[in-house]
Amino acid sequence: MSERLQPGDVAPAFTLPDADGTEVSLADHKGRKVIVYFYPAALTPGCTKQACDFTDNLDLLTGAGYDVLGISPDAPAKLAKFRDKESLKVTLLADPEKAVLDAYGAFGEKKNYGKTYQGVIRSTVVVDEEGKVEHAFYNVRATGHVAKIIKDLGI
Repeated sequence: MSERLQPGDVAPAFTLPDADGTEVSLADHKGRKVIVYFYPAALTPGCTKQACDFTDNLDLLTGAGYDVLGISPDAPAKLAKFRDKESLKVTLLADPEKAVLDAYGAFGEKKNYGKTYQGVIRSTVVVDEEGKVEHAFYNVRATGHVAKIIKDLGI
C-alpha cells in the first residue's frame, strides 16, 4: 500500500478516462479546488448513496469553488451505466489499473468480516487551486460523508 497523503503534499497528477472515454486530468482543474473521492464499485448500494449525495450537493460545492471527481477501478462503460441509471452529475473516472488509487493511498489492505484482502479504501482528498492536498480523509463512510465534508470545509 502506498503512503497516505497529508495536507501540504503535492497531489499526484493523473489523467483518466471518464464515463464517455474522454481523458480528464487533475491539471484541467488548476485554479479551482477539487474534491477527489475514491469508491470501490459503481452500481453498489454504498457507492450509489455517496455518488447521489455528491450529485445532490454539486451546485453548492461548485458554487463554493469546488469541482468533484469520483474515481473507481470500474471500466468507462460501467461508469456510463452508473451515471445514466442514477442521473449522476459528478464526473466519474475509470482507474482499472488502480495506479491513481494507489498514488493517493486509496488502495490497500482492508479487513471485512475477519478476512483481510486488497481493495479500494473509501477516501476523499481535497486539492487546492495550486495542486496541493488541503484535506485527506481515509476510511470514510458512504452515508453522511458529503455532509461532513461540507461542514469541514465551512461551506
